[in-house]
Amino acid sequence: MNLVIVFSVIGALSVIWHVTTTIFIYEYLRKRNIKVSFLFLRFLAPKYTQQYKELTLKETGKIGNLFYHWIISINVALVVAILIIIKNLL
Repeated sequence: MNLVIVFSVIGALSVIWHVTTTIFIYEYLRKRNIKVSFLFLRFLAPKYTQQYKELTLKETGKIGNLFYHWIISINVALVVAILIIIKNLL
């Protein structure tokens, strides 16, 4: 199978993972009566993720798992995109 196709599938899955995690963070904040906007979720996701991190740290003494899922998924998508670009240039 073509390497670009493999990278594309991994990239698409990581983007889906990232979007799903962002929605879970949104729901977590909304259930705790923190004002969040679904309309601007795409632009305010880093702010909401930071609020999630601070809130879970205060509530449980450790950072919630969704924070790590959010960070890892977007970094996987970035690395895969860079690999696809490099592969296409060679």
